[in-house]
Amino acid sequence: MQVAVVTFDGFNELDSFIASALINRCRGDGLEALITTPTPVVTSMNGVEVTGQRPMEFVTEADVVLIGSGVKAREVVADEQLISELRLDSSRQLIGAQCSGALVLARLGFLDGMPACTDRKTRPFVEARGIPVLDEPFHAEGNIATAGGCLASQYLATWVITRTLGEDAARDVLDYVSPVGENQETIERALRAVHSAEGALA
Repeated sequence: MQVAVVTFDGFNELDSFIASALINRCRGDGLEALITTPTPVVTSMNGVEVTGQRPMEFVTEADVVLIGSGVKAREVVADEQLISELRLDSSRQLIGAQCSGALVLARLGFLDGMPACTDRKTRPFVEARGIPVLDEPFHAEGNIATAGGCLASQYLATWVITRTLGEDAARDVLDYVSPVGENQETIERALRAVHSAEGALA
């Protein structure tokens, strides 16, 4: 199973790298995250240049697509050519967005009829599209999920791992990366965020 972590120019390093790093701890179990970019090299909001591992076309074949955030999200949404390359299918793919990535999902129509999570700066732009924004770090309905706040990317990764490999795999990853002495607290907080979001629909 492959995960496309869509990473645009001006991206937020925390959003793309935390999610991909956590997911890639499951490569031995067949789950792999790949930084997917519209150009061969993209530059982060802090000037870090990254070479993409896959071109944007990869989103059509990936099992999971996570839309990262960044300072140029509104430019991305306004770029018809770029948006046209994001041919996603929620009937067969898990699709998630981090912070301002919610604007992209909204532009693509995946947030119609559901609330979303995003960061404080992006919130008014998401709401301007008629989408309610929750004061929560994570929300999921079916195969669509959004996360708000840079460190909520761990919840997005937890959701992906849980949905594809099961909760035990997610627990193992979280246990390894947790701050020393805060293992159980970190694991339970992440799983609670994921389960409460999905449980709200039951």
